[in-house]
Amino acid sequence: MKLKLAIQKSGRLHDDSMRLLKECGIDVSNGVNKLKADASNFPLEVYFLRDDDIPQYVEDAVADIGFVGENVVYEKAKKVAVAHELGFGKCRLSIAVHRNEDYPGAQYLAGKKIATSYPVIVSRFLKEKGIEAEIHEISGSVEIAPGIGLADAICDLVSSGSTLFMNGLKEVETILQSQAVLIKNQGLAPEKQQLLDRLLFRIQAVKKAKNNKYVLLNAPNEKLKEIISLLPGMKSPTVLPLAEEGWSSVHSVLNENQFWDIIEQLKAAGAQGILVVPIEKMVV
Repeated sequence: MKLKLAIQKSGRLHDDSMRLLKECGIDVSNGVNKLKADASNFPLEVYFLRDDDIPQYVEDAVADIGFVGENVVYEKAKKVAVAHELGFGKCRLSIAVHRNEDYPGAQYLAGKKIATSYPVIVSRFLKEKGIEAEIHEISGSVEIAPGIGLADAICDLVSSGSTLFMNGLKEVETILQSQAVLIKNQGLAPEKQQLLDRLLFRIQAVKKAKNNKYVLLNAPNEKLKEIISLLPGMKSPTVLPLAEEGWSSVHSVLNENQFWDIIEQLKAAGAQGILVVPIEKMVV
């Protein structure tokens, strides 16, 4: 028995998905234009599909699970379960207007024409705000719609905002924060769920490793207690005596979000020779 996984056949999410599988120790060889490939060292079969089609394939149990953007999941509104946030492919679905427009708030959109590839999500947003507007569903090159008189505003995915800037637009409302997620069929059989749990175990270990750094430092023994108090390790730091009397080596793990603040505090407390090492996998 194999777990059937659907991923985007090309583009950024494809590359990130394949990278994640590799980091999980799963070897998948996808030759040019192949639509299906088997993992050589894990019970996994991978389908390469259009991202818009992935939720439907998972709902219909053609694929057991899929890696896809949240924006696609909510737009397609299929009966699938979000099993895990993958942490890559982060972007936002935002409304943008011409940069010279005065935008006092969402009520600006009342009676306006909005061009988008996400009519379901935009309709839901407008309904929640009590706004009536006209939605023009288009695919591709949404940014040019205001410039050619097709719409007064657009709603599209934004990462850096450079595309909006180049088309004379400014971002005014964010209606969805999106990232890649792992979705699963709601009726997944227990045997397939066991395989999914094994895959999720590996994914979580990889994600934890990316969010943490292994830190080694030298500490004078008279400052040891203070230095240890600054280290929020998984349980407690490892302390080993150095050959030089009066000094110890301290080993711990730091979260990426706290890293620089704690390093500065360690340095101020007397820590020396601080060495930071990336973690490949982290199992807790």
